[in-house]
Amino acid sequence: MDTGKMSPATAASASTVETAKRRCVTLLECLPLLAERTLCSSFEITLSRLIHSELRFLNSLSEAEISSRSTLSLNIGHLEAVVHALWQPFVTAVCRVCRPIRISKSESVYVDIVCSLEGDPVWVTVSDRNPRYITWEDANTGLRGRISKLVTAANQSSAMVKPSWVLLFFSYGIGADVHQKLQSEFGAIELKIDPFVCEEIEMGDQWTNLVLCRFFPHACAFKVKVSSHLPVMETITRTSRMDYTVTCRKCVEQMHLDLGQSFCSFLSAIKCWCCSFHGISEQELEFPTLVNFDTTALVAIVSGISNGGNRKLLSTPQVELRARFKGNMEFVIAQANSENEKPILSEVSGSVSGKRGIVCESVFTEFNELISMCGGSNEKQRAECILKFIKVVTDCPSTRIMSLPTTRKMDMKNKVVFGTGDHWHAPTLTANMGFVRAVRQTGVSLSVIDHRPRALIGE
Repeated sequence: MDTGKMSPATAASASTVETAKRRCVTLLECLPLLAERTLCSSFEITLSRLIHSELRFLNSLSEAEISSRSTLSLNIGHLEAVVHALWQPFVTAVCRVCRPIRISKSESVYVDIVCSLEGDPVWVTVSDRNPRYITWEDANTGLRGRISKLVTAANQSSAMVKPSWVLLFFSYGIGADVHQKLQSEFGAIELKIDPFVCEEIEMGDQWTNLVLCRFFPHACAFKVKVSSHLPVMETITRTSRMDYTVTCRKCVEQMHLDLGQSFCSFLSAIKCWCCSFHGISEQELEFPTLVNFDTTALVAIVSGISNGGNRKLLSTPQVELRARFKGNMEFVIAQANSENEKPILSEVSGSVSGKRGIVCESVFTEFNELISMCGGSNEKQRAECILKFIKVVTDCPSTRIMSLPTTRKMDMKNKVVFGTGDHWHAPTLTANMGFVRAVRQTGVSLSVIDHRPRALIGE
C-alpha cells in the first residue's frame, strides 16, 4: 500500500495495518513452537483459524476504508496475549482455547483458556487493554463486575467444567489501585510470569537464532479462588492403606538388592512418606505436592526394558524373541530401541522429583496381578520396592471426572484412576494418552505427566 500520497492520519493507519499483518504472520510461525513446547497441539487449529481470520480482514481493507475509520479495532493484540499466556510454564493440560463454556441452556461464558494450574482446573481470561483504561468500578466495563460475573459463572457451572481458580492475565499490566483492589476484595494471588514469547533454534557453527514473537515487560497474572475444597495431608494419611509400609531411601540401602542404578536414582527423587512431618512448612502440610501413579507408570518403572534389559533384548536373535513374545515382539523391540535413545527413568525422575507418590486401590490391585502373572524375579523385586514408597489411597474419583460420560474411550476404570488423582489435585503419571485426549476433547482439563510405554518382559 503506497502511503506517499495519503494524508498523515491515513498513512499512520495504513502503517498500523501493515504492522498488524506482520504480527499475524509472526504469530502463526510461533504456533508450532508453542505446540512443541507444551506437548499439546489441540489449541493450534483454533488459534490458527482466528489469526487467519484477522489476516483476511486486514488484507480486505482498502485505502478508502482505512481513511474513513477514525480508529481501527484489531484482535491481533488479544491473540498475542493468549499465546503469551499459553507460553507460561504453569499453564498445563490445555483443553480449550477462545471458546465459550455453556453454563445453562440459555447462558454461556467466554473463556480464553481452559487448562490446569498445579493440578487444579483453571479458567483463564486475558486482557490486552492499556492499563489506563482498566477501571475498577465502571458500570459497563469495570474489572470488578467482570470478575464477579466470571466467578459466579464458575460457581454455577457443572461439576465437569467447574474450575478451582479463575486466572486473570493482563499483557500490559494494571495500575497500582487496581492491583490493590484485586488483592483486598478477591484475595487474588499474583503469579510470576515470563515476559518473553520466544524459542531458540540452533543454526550450527555455534550460532543461535532467537525467534521472538513479542515481549511483555509489564505483564502480570493473578489467580482468584473459586472452590475452597482441597484435601490436606492429614486426610490422606487417614484414608490410606497402611498394610504396605511407606518408606524412604534408607530402607532401600539396607535391602542389599541389586535393583539397578536408574531405579534407585528414581526412588531417591521421590519424597518419602515415612519420615516425620515435623519441620516442614505449613504451606506444604496444607497443600502437599503429590503425583498419582497409574498402572502404565508403575509397569514402566519396574520393567526390565527400563532397567538395562533393553540391550540384552536387542542382542537376542529374533527367532528367540518371537518364540518368547509372540505377536508382541515388534512392540517390545520398538520399546527397547526407544529406551536406547532416551532412558525413561531419567526422563520421568525430573517430573516426580520432590513429590510424594500416591496410588489408588484399583491400580494397586491391578498392578500386583500383572506383576504376579507377567513379571520376572527382578521386576517383582522392583515392584515390591516401589510400592513401599507410594501411599495407597482409597478409590475417590472427583465429581467432575465422574460426571464425564462413560464411553469406550472414557471407561469407568480409568475415570476412577485419573479421577482419584484429580481429587487429590495430583497430576497422574501415565502412558494412557488415549484416555487423556478423549477427556480433553470434552473441554475438561486433566493434569497429567505423560511418558512412553514400557512392557514387562519377565526379567
